[in-house]
Amino acid sequence: MLEGNRVSRISVRGFAVASATAVTAVGSVVGVASGSTAQNNDAEATATGATLLADIPAGQQAQVQTASLTQQADAQAIQADASAKKDAEEAARKAAAETAIAKQEAAKKAAEAAAKERAETKAAASRSKDVADFPVASSYSIAQIQAMARQLVPSGQFQCFSNIVDHESDWNYKAVNPSSGAYGMFQALPGSKMSSVGADWRTNPATQIKWGLNYMNERYGSPCDAWSFWQANHWY
Repeated sequence: MLEGNRVSRISVRGFAVASATAVTAVGSVVGVASGSTAQNNDAEATATGATLLADIPAGQQAQVQTASLTQQADAQAIQADASAKKDAEEAARKAAAETAIAKQEAAKKAAEAAAKERAETKAAASRSKDVADFPVASSYSIAQIQAMARQLVPSGQFQCFSNIVDHESDWNYKAVNPSSGAYGMFQALPGSKMSSVGADWRTNPATQIKWGLNYMNERYGSPCDAWSFWQANHWY
């Protein structure tokens, strides 16, 4: 038997056992009063349980109940935290997947747009005037050479094309690099590469322009792609 207020704590399990015993004791007493044939030792055991419950001071019974409610609240909080964490992880996975899909779609569209632009550039180049369309002269001014280039190079690519020529030769179709021997407006090395367009590659700016445009399209996709490479590397 517990003595007075010396009991400072009691487990929830103990309280539950005592309560159950007390209920059993009450049932046994009622059974005996109504003529039940239950054995006396059962009645004594349940009576002992009832005495245990009665021996717990009222204040400490409240502590037991409070501890039980606290444990229940803690368990519910842990369960809620776990559920919230799981939901957050699932949301993060979903967001990451959606972001990856969006990036893939954007990259695909960019690649398709670039391919379309290159195809249009090549088609425009094939429709442009040919070298033979320009009269041959003994010499050409920069203005005349640039006028040829505007007729051979697609308008949307001309500025990039012009930027490269500006840096390579300043539109001098007879420019020679003294150390490497690179020749012409595009500093072809060797200059004889330009013979694929015409045997007059040394003296005809139109031949050089046609060769330079073909080179940029075949190697980089377009003059603007070639210019982007030139800006990053200072050669092309």
